[in-house]
Amino acid sequence: MDLTPITAKECAAMIRGASRAVALTGAGISTSAGIPDFRGPKGLYVTRRYDPDTVFNIDHFQENPKPFYDFTRDFVKVLDRVRPTFTHRFLAALEKRGLLRGVITQNIDSLHEKAGSREVASLHGSYATSRCMVCRKSWTYDEMVEWIGREDVPRCACGGLVKPEVVFFGEIVRDLATAGEWAESCDLMLALGSSLTVYPAAALPEMCRGSVVAVNQGAVSLPPGPGRYWAEEDLDTFFRLVARELDMNVE
Repeated sequence: MDLTPITAKECAAMIRGASRAVALTGAGISTSAGIPDFRGPKGLYVTRRYDPDTVFNIDHFQENPKPFYDFTRDFVKVLDRVRPTFTHRFLAALEKRGLLRGVITQNIDSLHEKAGSREVASLHGSYATSRCMVCRKSWTYDEMVEWIGREDVPRCACGGLVKPEVVFFGEIVRDLATAGEWAESCDLMLALGSSLTVYPAAALPEMCRGSVVAVNQGAVSLPPGPGRYWAEEDLDTFFRLVARELDMNVE
C-alpha cells in the first residue's frame, strides 16, 4: 500500500486547517469500548456463534425472526455496559468546536450519540427505535429491551412483526444521500476504524475531493494518490496525541 504515512501532529494541522471536515467510522472505533468487530478474529463472522446469513438477512428474519432476537438479547447486554471511547468523545468535541461537520458511521451501537455527537448519518441504522413492519408503530430502545426480556419474538397488536431499525442484508442503507453530500463537499475526511472494504461506505472516501486520512489497525482499501494518508495506529492512542496538539481537553 503506497498511501502517505501521517503523524498525529500532521493530522492535527489538517484538522485545524479544514473548513468542512467529516468523519467516517467503522467497527474499529468501538472495539476498545468492548464491542467485538464482527469481522475480527473473534468476531461474529469468524466464530459464527450466530450465523450472519441467518441473523442479518431480511428474508430469513421475516421467515424466522428468533435467531435475530437471540443475538439481540446478547448484544443489548453489551450495549448496556459499554461507554463511548476517547475517539468517540474526541469527534463529539470537534463538532462542538465547529471543527467537524458530522459523523458517518457504519456502526449500530449509537456510541457517537452517547458521546454527544449531534450530526450522525447512520448507514446501517441502530437499535434506537423499533417499528412494526405492518402498521409502522414505533418503540424506544428501552421498551424493546424490556419486551424481548419477556417474549422470544415481539409482535405488534396488529399482528405485525416488530423489527429494530437496523439495516439487514437485502435492505437499503440509511442516510446515504446525506453521507454522499458530506463526502463530496468535505475538504477533509477522517476514515477511522474501517478497512474500507464494505460498500457503499467504502465508496465515500473515493467521492471526497479533499484529503482523506485513514487511521486503522490493519490495512485499508483506499486507492493511493495525492491527499491520501494512512496511520496504522490504535485510534484512542493516536487521537489523544491529536487532541494534545489541538490543545483540546476531551472529557
